[in-house]
Amino acid sequence: MKTVTRTVDFAVKGKRKSERGAEEPKGRVPRISKLMALAIRYDQMLDEGVVQSQTELAELLHVSQPRMTQIMNLLHLAPEIQEEILLLNEQNQTDCYEHGIRIVTQEPLWINQQGLWRSQSHDQVSFENDSAKVSACASTSSVAASC
Repeated sequence: MKTVTRTVDFAVKGKRKSERGAEEPKGRVPRISKLMALAIRYDQMLDEGVVQSQTELAELLHVSQPRMTQIMNLLHLAPEIQEEILLLNEQNQTDCYEHGIRIVTQEPLWINQQGLWRSQSHDQVSFENDSAKVSACASTSSVAASC
């Protein structure tokens, strides 16, 4: 008879590795942060030639071409605003919606974008989206502000 010795880890199912030592995640990632990250990734795919156009990308992802344009327009934001959006988390955001940020993306000058971004955070501007009100916020100079 042979004896086999093995080391077995009896971690409780459902326990994450983070509970065994690594830092635990800090809540959900806001939708706008996910969209910003996707826009950056999709742009990278276009640059690398993985896809030839936004239209092709939209077809592959089963979204409309106008929706793909809305996502890709997030790349028109000033780099500082993009960074703040990417660093948002559940604790430092209130009601930061893509619809409100689209207004900022329409401004071509980054310095003017930053002014719009900051003024929105103080006013908690509301924008009409059809008949429903959608609140939009923007961060002040620190990410931990209202947005």
